[in-house]
Amino acid sequence: MRPVITPEESARLDEAASDPVETLMDRAGAGIARAAAQMGVGYGSRVIALAGPGNNGGDAYVAARLLRGRGAHVEVRALGYPRGDWSAARKAACAAVAAGVRVRPLGPPDDADLVVDGLFGAGFHGSLPDDAAAWAEAGGRVLSVDLPSGLDGTDGSTEGPVFRAERTVTFHALKVGHVLGDGPTVTGEVEVVDIGLTGGDPALRLCEDADAPAPPRERTAHKWSTGAVLVVGGSPGLEGAAVLAGRAALEAGAGYVRVACHPDAAGVVTRAEPSLTTMGWEPDDVLTAAERFDVIALGTGLGPGDDAAAITKAILDRWDGVLVLDADGLTAASARTIEASAADVVLTPHAGEFERLFDEAPGLDAIERAVASSGAVVLAKGGPTIVAGRERWAVTSGGSELATLGSGDVLTGMIAAFAARGLPPEVAARSAAHRHGRAGAAIAGSRTVTASRLVDEIGRWSW
Repeated sequence: MRPVITPEESARLDEAASDPVETLMDRAGAGIARAAAQMGVGYGSRVIALAGPGNNGGDAYVAARLLRGRGAHVEVRALGYPRGDWSAARKAACAAVAAGVRVRPLGPPDDADLVVDGLFGAGFHGSLPDDAAAWAEAGGRVLSVDLPSGLDGTDGSTEGPVFRAERTVTFHALKVGHVLGDGPTVTGEVEVVDIGLTGGDPALRLCEDADAPAPPRERTAHKWSTGAVLVVGGSPGLEGAAVLAGRAALEAGAGYVRVACHPDAAGVVTRAEPSLTTMGWEPDDVLTAAERFDVIALGTGLGPGDDAAAITKAILDRWDGVLVLDADGLTAASARTIEASAADVVLTPHAGEFERLFDEAPGLDAIERAVASSGAVVLAKGGPTIVAGRERWAVTSGGSELATLGSGDVLTGMIAAFAARGLPPEVAARSAAHRHGRAGAAIAGSRTVTASRLVDEIGRWSW
């Protein structure tokens, strides 16, 4: 687990530090200089350090002084003089000048082997001033301090030009802006440098392999004890979605999977995957059968219309087990019916479905409100996927290769299987999302990701 903190929390940790600001700045500048050396800066390299008036600029002055000591030709282009009477940043600027670093006004872009972007830090909002924007648009190799200037550290948004870093050095912990929005596109390789800060309340946790457990299976297991999943969906013309979810549940380790579908779709389902059993989807019949199942996955290929509305309402009203609600099930539900349900609900909306359900776009705060109001675990699909319940996790294992028809149906089957195999719903959602992403990335290394290939791959990542 890697913590991800807000800019406000970062500022609080700076203020609470037991070491003086000058010491923290020296450590930060040393980390930047080390990263520059790793990028090839050495004797005779031409480096331009862009320094803002705050502590980010102070870090850049320290890095400039240290790189000058390595024999690089370093020049600082300053966007204003460091703020504060004899502040840490001002002391860093004076030390750089004393070491022979030339300081000039920001001016127009100039050629360099490396540009160190220390203009604005994690607290930046809005758009860059014109003279800074010109540097952002100039291209070239960029090493950014904390976050690329022009990137909002709170949500990863941008308004206009933004520096595109080859590498970003940040301090103590990742910031939200590194992970959300445009952050992953413009930050390049992100290195977290320890400068002596401690603690911090994470806004997010970055999911890693150790945070995505595989459910266990006992030696004496049989098909009903290893997790039973009832997939409800599959109307005529949309049978493939239910088949993908059902196959995914089997590949992810569920011992028994049945598809409750439109009667005209049953033959298509069983021909596509003989391991799946089928039944009709009359609400009373489904709920009677569901007594033998651990999890219901509702919505894949369910389709529109009265049948979808009736079965969704019945399950939300009367089912008290784990319910994974996806696709057409989300369309047929409402925030009110989800909140009133006795089921342990996992919602898997993409951005449009989230906005329809909760009347706002799926930002971090909006997702938190959705969890609080619905009582559900919310898996908000995107780049990254956010899984929120008692905690908020960012899942970054997959990428744009998963933007293909049916990949969400596969994820639904995986979540259902992992929950049926014994993981708590929130952990099942996080673990399935992470392993789903790993499977997609593995395929993308050699060929195009399709939902069928994804189903074939996920078994390697489910144990």
